Amino acid sequence: MFKEILKKMVVDAPGGVGAVLMGYDGIAIDQYLPDMGDIDLQLVAIEYSNIVKEIRRTAEILGTGSLQEVTIKTERLYVIVHALTDEYFVALTLERDGNLGKGRYLIMRESPALCQALI
Repeated sequence: MFKEILKKMVVDAPGGVGAVLMGYDGIAIDQYLPDMGDIDLQLVAIEYSNIVKEIRRTAEILGTGSLQEVTIKTERLYVIVHALTDEYFVALTLERDGNLGKGRYLIMRESPALCQALI
């Protein structure tokens, strides 16, 4: 079930290259990660989970509310990280010439289905 939702986000997002459902502990629940050649998207997701965990902790310490979404922009990729629950998040990776707004929309559209499937 998870893989179909993740694949739909990647396929429907112009420039989509991969999506992962992951726990804040860095363990992937499921993923749709086609081969990107020189970039190991699974490793990217694991490493960014550490950063997201720190951002989440900092937001809690500062009392600014719970983390909802973070976008990471690199020279080659966008990574949109969207919190689903206190334990899980989804990350969608797009090429830099991809449609960031559509990617964000797709994550928000599919988040309820991912949350329901987690129950």
